[in-house]
Amino acid sequence: GIIGPNGSGKSTFFNLLTGVYKPDKGSYIEFNGHDISRKPAHLIAGMGLSRTFQLLRLYGELSVLENVLVGYHPHTKYGPLAPFIRGGEVRRQDKIVKDNMMELLEFIGLAEHAEIPASELSGGQRRLLALGRAIAMRPKMLLLDEPGAGLSPVNVDSLMNTIMTLKKRYNLTIVVVEHILKVVMSTCDIVSVLDHGQKISEGKPEVVKNDPAVVEAYLGREMADDDIRAALNASYW
Repeated sequence: GIIGPNGSGKSTFFNLLTGVYKPDKGSYIEFNGHDISRKPAHLIAGMGLSRTFQLLRLYGELSVLENVLVGYHPHTKYGPLAPFIRGGEVRRQDKIVKDNMMELLEFIGLAEHAEIPASELSGGQRRLLALGRAIAMRPKMLLLDEPGAGLSPVNVDSLMNTIMTLKKRYNLTIVVVEHILKVVMSTCDIVSVLDHGQKISEGKPEVVKNDPAVVEAYLGREMADDDIRAALNASYW
């Protein structure tokens, strides 16, 4: 989990990892043994680094099934001319892929909506679809940027249960940025804290939440330490 006050650099960090932003000269970002510092986003995704966005970027005019098929696209085994040359094999591969994507939609609870436009889904269903599309890319590591944004507490709990089930099913490493700190503290093995673009703390949740640097980053120094910790526990954890 990655937490930190507003403006601390959490989403910027994700954008640097996934090629949305280019790092400063001299920076080095390694993923799975490869230098990805200057690689374009689509190549980074093809190497197994997938993500969701805080502001959902779905293809509203495409169906739910077509959206997850877009996620699978980097793994398509034939080129644009293949349907004209070996149409039977292409149709066979297409059926296998669609069956796999329908199985994924069934798993996340969207199979019955497979043929409707993504724009017609509810907010919670759109979050699930964004997650499904990222999973369809067959990632080694999945980055989730505020997956619970805009959801009710009940829907947040349901979404996190789905995420943890997907983690086990697909053997994923998951990194989550989330402002709902209860979610981070109850699901993450390790928590990193950013403040003004710098990592100020890292460790198990129970250690991080009592770190003086974390307490100060969230609430400042207007109160005594004991009062700050009491307020932090009551408000966030």
